[in-house]
Amino acid sequence: MNAITRIAAAQGSRPAFPEARRQRRRYRTIWVSDIHLGTRGCNAQMLIDFLDSTDSETMYLVGDIIDGWRLKRSWYWPSSHNDIVWRVMKRAKRGTRVVFIPGNHDEMFRQFAGLTFGGIEIRRNAIHETADGRRLMVTHGDEFDTVVMCHRWLAFAGDFAYETLMRLNVVINAVRQWFDLPYWSLSKHAKNKVKNAVEFISRFEEAVAHDAGERGVDGVVCGHIHTAEIRQFGDIVYYNDGDWVEGCTALVEHFDGTMEVLHWADEIAARRHVAAAPAMAA
Repeated sequence: MNAITRIAAAQGSRPAFPEARRQRRRYRTIWVSDIHLGTRGCNAQMLIDFLDSTDSETMYLVGDIIDGWRLKRSWYWPSSHNDIVWRVMKRAKRGTRVVFIPGNHDEMFRQFAGLTFGGIEIRRNAIHETADGRRLMVTHGDEFDTVVMCHRWLAFAGDFAYETLMRLNVVINAVRQWFDLPYWSLSKHAKNKVKNAVEFISRFEEAVAHDAGERGVDGVVCGHIHTAEIRQFGDIVYYNDGDWVEGCTALVEHFDGTMEVLHWADEIAARRHVAAAPAMAA
């Protein structure tokens, strides 16, 4: 049984973690990517909190939602990962336009580009028009990564090393949670400290923005490199929605066309601080 069939078979009619009853923030558009369902590094509970706290007219799933590479090696699919799929499908059923643009880790879905399943549109890439009239290309971004495109064996080797780092990240944050400390990403910290990683990110951003300019659009939204960013390259605005393994971020469009990156670990920390304030005052 392949990964797609097993995931479909695992879906139930009710989530293991019921939806939180709270006021939801409304956005015109939400972009999320690099969730990596099927891995231990996925911050599923934080993403569930995000999905239960927000809503939008349109949602883009910008690739690497499911980690097919990892699932081929060993099966890992806890109930929290089911719950994320359930929540996304429920959004589609209640009228949110959901567009799924597969990445390199969930490339097995690219064969279905142009089709719609359960109300979710599958596309190779898309053009999004903002409320203020700008045209944005939406793509995962792996086609601009020379390691993925030209040296696939090296990409798999790097994925194994990254998996090891993410296992350490899980342990570290379990300890931090025990001491009531906020979420902190070891891999993100390491990436920011390594010169080659910083240079790669910069080259990637420039390549994506250049291609967007060649296509005659006003900007581009992508994922892939797990680094949320809003950056101007001449007339092109580059947006990266980040990930839900390291940074736990999403890109959102407000109803006036304003774009913003949400750092959800910070949002949760701020909410807990507000909740704790009356107790501290007493």
